[in-house]
Amino acid sequence: MADGVMNIETFRKADELMRVCRAAVRKAQEESRRLGVANVYTFNGQRYYELPNGDYTRTEPKTVDAKNG
Repeated sequence: MADGVMNIETFRKADELMRVCRAAVRKAQEESRRLGVANVYTFNGQRYYELPNGDYTRTEPKTVDAKNG
């Protein structure tokens, strides 16, 4: 029975870790959108960009140099 209890506790810890990680990712995505920065995702080896306007593209968006505008 001890193995079953340990497995449940391990599952609970893993579940909590995943919850925290997912929340952190959502927060980072929201911040990127707020700052007008594209979010980048990879699916099946292909890179996709979520633009600040909500559109998705496989073309890398142009970046603005903060020093030179």
